Amino acid sequence: MKSFDVTIAGDINLDLILYGLPQQMPLERELLASDFRLTLGGSSAILAHNLSALGSKVGMIGKVGRDEMGVLALDRLHQAGVDLSHCIQTTDGSQTGVTILLHHGSSRHILTYLGTLADLSTEELNVDYLLQARHFHVSAFFLQKNLQSGLPGLCRNLREQGMSVSLDTNDDPEDLWGESFLAMLPEIDLLLPNEDEARRMARTEDLSQAIHWLAERVPIVAVKCGAQGAIVQRGIERWEIPTDKVEPVDTIGAGDSFDAGFLSRFVKGESLEACARAGNQAAGISTLRPGGTEAFRDSELLSRARRASSPGN
Repeated sequence: MKSFDVTIAGDINLDLILYGLPQQMPLERELLASDFRLTLGGSSAILAHNLSALGSKVGMIGKVGRDEMGVLALDRLHQAGVDLSHCIQTTDGSQTGVTILLHHGSSRHILTYLGTLADLSTEELNVDYLLQARHFHVSAFFLQKNLQSGLPGLCRNLREQGMSVSLDTNDDPEDLWGESFLAMLPEIDLLLPNEDEARRMARTEDLSQAIHWLAERVPIVAVKCGAQGAIVQRGIERWEIPTDKVEPVDTIGAGDSFDAGFLSRFVKGESLEACARAGNQAAGISTLRPGGTEAFRDSELLSRARRASSPGN
């Protein structure tokens, strides 16, 4: 018997979000926001929180500083039921990472201080702990510089011992999609990019060609297409799964929430169509509150998300 459905290694930080700012922001001026939120951030942490809130058993290894932001981030994860017994709090004075998001209507500036977010290394990952799950997941691949070189070997080891592995790289800030990324593709079972990332991974503007290129290298590719839903490909089989229309409040964390919905069904052996439908539902619900996790802290919205991720729906 496994202790967890999914174990996750990755980034934990806070998001500071300011809404209603002007497109042009002159220097040395007092610019007033219309709203503000302080929420759990980090793609791995948002996924862990929302996946656990949906009812999956989740264990996470991440690194935070011994500061108020680290304490708050871990408390949010604990409240959602994530096991944090192997999370690391630094003793060297390093600070927890933080992302500041400045909203300008439909666009936003994203400013990140990596802090401890980039410090986690594969040597700090307890393999026996990771093996207590059916499935292992990695997010924010390019931000976690210390993890990159050791991850292909780690994932190969976990798969050889019966685990499945998924990867959501998120954006490559250098836009290289180079050797470290390519080394991961043979070692994973499931890749979860958004449509823009998929195009840049395959170096083509044609999304269909990009998915085909990725599907030649990874057994399952699930591409997030925002309001259009998702496209899933396994080998030469392809499914286009539409999503329900919603009026979003905030799309931060929608992709991570899709991952949570998808994996909640994937670890139960559900069909890929069912996984994608659950991912679409979770992503849509996540946009109804500010930040990536707040919808999953709302009892009414969480009930809707859990119903959508239940087998048979």
